[in-house]
Amino acid sequence: SREEKSLHITFGKVLRKRRNQTGISQEKLALACDLDRTYISLLERGLRQPSLTTIFILANQLSLSPSAIIKEVEDFR
Repeated sequence: SREEKSLHITFGKVLRKRRNQTGISQEKLALACDLDRTYISLLERGLRQPSLTTIFILANQLSLSPSAIIKEVEDFR
């Protein structure tokens, strides 16, 4: 649905913003999270949806709480 796609895109924008704020590359974030760099790119472009586990892992590597990421997605909309 359109709302789902909008959520994916918003999550991607928040992820990219937070990753850039920490000065970490997609590749370094992917390695730290044991994920593929391509997957990080797909998330940031809103082409993939992260699992709850992935949100927790990403948040941890970005020194955020998972709820902070979700709240930022909520506020962005």
